[in-house]
Amino acid sequence: MRTDITRAASATFAANRAQGAVRFGVHLQDGVTRRGDLHESGSLRVRFPSPEAEGLSGVFVNTAGGIAGGDRFDIDIGAGEGTRLTLTTAAAEKVYRAPGPAAQLNIALKAEAGAHLAWLPQETILFDRARIIRRIDIDLAEDASLLLCEIVVFGRAAMGETMRHGEFVDRWRLRRGGKLVFAETIRLDGDIGAKLARPAVANGGVAIGTALIVPGDEAVVEHIREASETFGGEVGISCWNGFAMARFFAQDAAGLRADMMTVLGRASGVALPRLWLN
Repeated sequence: MRTDITRAASATFAANRAQGAVRFGVHLQDGVTRRGDLHESGSLRVRFPSPEAEGLSGVFVNTAGGIAGGDRFDIDIGAGEGTRLTLTTAAAEKVYRAPGPAAQLNIALKAEAGAHLAWLPQETILFDRARIIRRIDIDLAEDASLLLCEIVVFGRAAMGETMRHGEFVDRWRLRRGGKLVFAETIRLDGDIGAKLARPAVANGGVAIGTALIVPGDEAVVEHIREASETFGGEVGISCWNGFAMARFFAQDAAGLRADMMTVLGRASGVALPRLWLN
């Protein structure tokens, strides 16, 4: 009898999980980036505001209103030869408490020869006992360019909330010209609050971020470092294997967001999405 109840509860849980997927590519048409076939399913949508110059902007919307345990979202984007594509989210994404399986977010980005792809979502906010596993796979042609950022906030400090326990797994893989040039997996679980308090982790900060800039060299790094006196949090940047990476942590999300905007503005001539400026 107990087994039947457990199975019924598991089936009910699975039936109420949100799933969503978006897949599309862009191509050049008369020198202007245009969208090709678009496939959407579940609660994930993408909308395209008015074109800006020759490029195209897309905004992701999660109609589920957030991410909870057991949810799954898949994004697969291809930027064709010579295109310019900028992607963001309509708002910060919230990841709620997960009593069961972790939520999964899988992102695949591909840019062909001469393309420029900017992946610039707004913050991901983790509530206490949230669990999420994220995978970001990037495949760039040798002469494609990329501007990518991710911000993760552990609890809403402005609301007096903290994230003490949970699970956050972040797996990144970057290939350029078919060659793996960067691979990293970050895992924070158990007592996340105590780990973030360690000086070598976040020194008590509640917001962390990463910016990836391809191509990136010492000139890019030095240009960003010229703004170091304006940073409110801790920002470190270096370059290797033909790309640059900046790491951030701060005591609050607003401060880190401001630092990220400074870095992104200096790293690329691409304007930030308008939603970032509101």
